Amino acid sequence: MSAVRLARFLARAGAASRRGAAELVASGRVHVNGALPFGPGDPVEPGKDRVTLDGKALVLPHTAWIALHKPPGCVTSRAATERYPSVFDLVRNAPAGLVAVGRLDVLSEGLLLFTTDGEAANRLMHPRYQVERTYRVFVSGKPRASAREVLVRGVALDEGPPARPTAWTYTPGEGGGEIEVTLGEGRSRVVRRMLAALGCGVRRLVRESYGPIRLGNLPSGKARPLTAREIAALYAALGLAAPAAG
Repeated sequence: MSAVRLARFLARAGAASRRGAAELVASGRVHVNGALPFGPGDPVEPGKDRVTLDGKALVLPHTAWIALHKPPGCVTSRAATERYPSVFDLVRNAPAGLVAVGRLDVLSEGLLLFTTDGEAANRLMHPRYQVERTYRVFVSGKPRASAREVLVRGVALDEGPPARPTAWTYTPGEGGGEIEVTLGEGRSRVVRRMLAALGCGVRRLVRESYGPIRLGNLPSGKARPLTAREIAALYAALGLAAPAAG
C-alpha cells in the first residue's frame, strides 16, 4: 500500500479524528518506528511502518466498500421508519462503522455506495471534489424549449449556488421520454428540483453511476463488494492512496 499521512493513519485506526490527530502527535504520545514524528503530515506506510500510541501498536482495519442497487421504497438513513425499511437492512453481514455515501430519496433507486472509510466518503459527497453522478430519469412532459439555456445558466435553488449539470441528453418517448443527467454534486433532491424547473415530472429516477463506479446489471435490492480495480479507480479519482487489499 502507498504511504498515507500520519493524521489519516491515526483517524482510520480509530485513535483520533483528523483534527484531533494533530493534537495527539503534538502530545508526544505517538511514535513511528520508535521515534517521535515531526508532525501529522509525516508519511506512513501501513504494513511496513510501526505506529504506536502510548506504546501500543496501531493497525488499520480492513476497508469495506459495497455497492447496493437501492430499490424504491427504502430510506437511506440507518433507522427504518414506520412506513419504510432502511437500506442497511439489505446489506448482509455489514461490518462495523459502515456508512452510506450520500443519499437517494425514498422513491429513487439505483447505485448507492457504502464504506467504512469516512474520509473517502466525505470526499465523495463534498461539492469541492465534483465527483460526478449520472442519473437516468423517465419523465412525463417534455423539457421546455429553453431547457438548454436554463441548464447552462444553472437552475436556482433555495440554498447554495445554481445547479448546473455537466452533461445531459433527452430522448423523446411515450408519455414524455427519458433524460440522462450528470451532476458533480448531490444536494437534496437536486435532480427532481432541476427537472421541475424544466417543466418535467419524474416518473422514475435511477442513479446509474457514482464517480467511476457503475450500477451495471446488479439486481434491484442486491448488494456486492467493489472489486479491487473499482476501489483503486475510486481512490485515484479522490486523490487518495488506496487501502491495502484485505
